Amino acid sequence: MLTHLATAFGVLGLLTVVPGPDMAVVTRRALVAGRGDALRTVGGIATGLLFWGALTVAGLSAVLAASPAAYLVVKLLGAGYLLLLGAQALWQHRSAGFVGATDAPVAAGSPWRTGLVSNVLNPKIAVFYTGLLPTLAPPGLPTAWAMTLLVLLHAALTLAWLGGYALLLSKAGPVLHRPRVRRALGRTTGVALIGFGLVVATAPR
Repeated sequence: MLTHLATAFGVLGLLTVVPGPDMAVVTRRALVAGRGDALRTVGGIATGLLFWGALTVAGLSAVLAASPAAYLVVKLLGAGYLLLLGAQALWQHRSAGFVGATDAPVAAGSPWRTGLVSNVLNPKIAVFYTGLLPTLAPPGLPTAWAMTLLVLLHAALTLAWLGGYALLLSKAGPVLHRPRVRRALGRTTGVALIGFGLVVATAPR
């Protein structure tokens, strides 16, 4: 069982640290509103994983993964949300006049909700949880308990990795607050979010 858990830890850890939409969303929130909002965004992302985990244990995410129409709807909603976030980031960093969180209308929104929505509208998680997680489940445990354990492990790894990343961004605050650096990173994040949105929209199942 320990060997299976170590394998699961390794696989989930690798999947967690690969840059993706979640990291881009956290980066954007850190630039717009600072460390506190970035950490709350991470909390929303982790909550989204727990949401998908609960659906997986209940068997509902398998329905989504098996239904082309439902999968397409969630995929397009998720892609549209990432495109919107990317466009907002580019607009907010469009000129030298951008100074920070006080100029950004999105800063008034809930960072936790931003993280939650970006994660819940990612149908790839449903496919991942229903397709890969069962292969990582340690033997000797009931299926529901094994899946719950793996989902909690994934959420914990996500909190640790993205939370550490948000803290690292805050440590680099003096550099990030330089107007040129802030604009360049903000625009890069915006382009990345749009790119991830296009990838989500066009990716096959």
